[in-house]
Amino acid sequence: MLLGMTSEPEQQIGVGTQDAFQRLWTPHRMAYIQGENKPTGPGADDGCPFCVIPAMSDEDGLVVRRGEHVYAVLNLYPYNGGHLMTVPYRHVADYTDLSGPETAELGELTKQAMTALRTASGAQGFNIGMNQGSVAGAGIAAHLHQHIVPRWGGDTNFMPVVGHTRVLPQLLADTRKMLAEAWPTS
Repeated sequence: MLLGMTSEPEQQIGVGTQDAFQRLWTPHRMAYIQGENKPTGPGADDGCPFCVIPAMSDEDGLVVRRGEHVYAVLNLYPYNGGHLMTVPYRHVADYTDLSGPETAELGELTKQAMTALRTASGAQGFNIGMNQGSVAGAGIAAHLHQHIVPRWGGDTNFMPVVGHTRVLPQLLADTRKMLAEAWPTS
């Protein structure tokens, strides 16, 4: 039995039938579920957040590093703490449409992101990849972006599996500042 839990269900007004589960509310996830900030179409002028972010301050846009062709930004709806994305400035959907310099810088910023995450948070591994097209799971298919998700031993617990909830130990603004400070200079 968990510390503080009793064998009797706790009365929770307004949540339906009594049971032994506690509730962790994550109302910020509703914005993602309902598609807030998703583009209305495939064009750069159709509300693409990846086209809007570069015009914002680093702090407001959660930008960690800016390159000539590509920038690194925190994911607003992260899979794990420190979840970054490398994004070309140019509104392009397919990896094969990137120019040589864009492809090279995407790879270089990905390597630098890994170094920064290891330095700042002791990341032990990474999931790195991109979803090409909405049928492949791309949330914003019209603008290419690569995910860099740091991983640690034991970072997956019961919350995502049972509660369909991610528990992030740090605010995005604090994570952005920490990674920007740890970003390698080259």
